[in-house]
Amino acid sequence: MDLVEEQLRNSKTIAVVGLSDNPDRISYRVSKYMQSQGYRIIPVNPMIQEALGETSYPDLKSVPEPIDMVDIFRRSELVAPVVDEAIEVGVKYIWMQDGVVDAVAAAKSEAVGIPVIMDD
Repeated sequence: MDLVEEQLRNSKTIAVVGLSDNPDRISYRVSKYMQSQGYRIIPVNPMIQEALGETSYPDLKSVPEPIDMVDIFRRSELVAPVVDEAIEVGVKYIWMQDGVVDAVAAAKSEAVGIPVIMDD
């Protein structure tokens, strides 16, 4: 089983950092699709109150339940603190969306046993 399949098979709760409440944004469309496939989507965006019928949280530390995967829709230069926080809250996996690259943050995550999919 490859890493993509492993992450999708072993994740039920996905915190989406940078999830927009705008249906025209890719983060919204991807999250809506994942939600339709049975995943629990938790929006993480301090600029919105909710998205896809779920309460939005300002950061990962504010999410009141365990997170399997963090899906990052942020510019590459904003990824490192998100990865640090993901490590701190004990997620199983990190997924950086297409175009999102931070090799140093990915290496830091993998060094503590959290696999990363990046720009795939």
